[in-house]
Amino acid sequence: MEKINNAQKSLYKENNYKTAYFAGGCFWGVEFLFEKKKGVIEAISGYMGGKLNNPTYEDVKNGHTGYLETVKIIYDPNIISYEVLSKYFFEIHDPTQENGQGPDIGSQYISAIFYNDEEEKKTAERLKHILKNKGYNVVTKLIPATKFWKAEIHHQNYYSKHHKTPYCRIYQKKF
Repeated sequence: MEKINNAQKSLYKENNYKTAYFAGGCFWGVEFLFEKKKGVIEAISGYMGGKLNNPTYEDVKNGHTGYLETVKIIYDPNIISYEVLSKYFFEIHDPTQENGQGPDIGSQYISAIFYNDEEEKKTAERLKHILKNKGYNVVTKLIPATKFWKAEIHHQNYYSKHHKTPYCRIYQKKF
């Protein structure tokens, strides 16, 4: 389970930071690209959507737990909006690919936005509609946010630690 200490909670509340949750295949690449976005305070790899307590990568990787590899984005809404984050999400992965992303196939790698409230859901629905009108067959699921479980430490900042770049991520302007 993700543990945030009291100092972090206080800092986030004091600065009015918000959270967003995006699942777009392997969390390493999603995390890597979001961390470079101005206004993003932190991107954390983890799991969301299943029912098992304290899931591990070993539990999730088989695709039978209901969990998706998900990235929690902590952001400053005074610098970047939820809509801009969501647009960026649609542009850094393939929202038309079913059952995975690139070579990563399985239900744990599907495209999804976990929304915190109706406003976020409406934003995501509107963006999906815009993309569909542009000819994209968007399969991104919109799912109410549930408990987020932080992935193991060796999954955090994976590409930065290993001096690599994501292998199945390209930015494609869609909006």
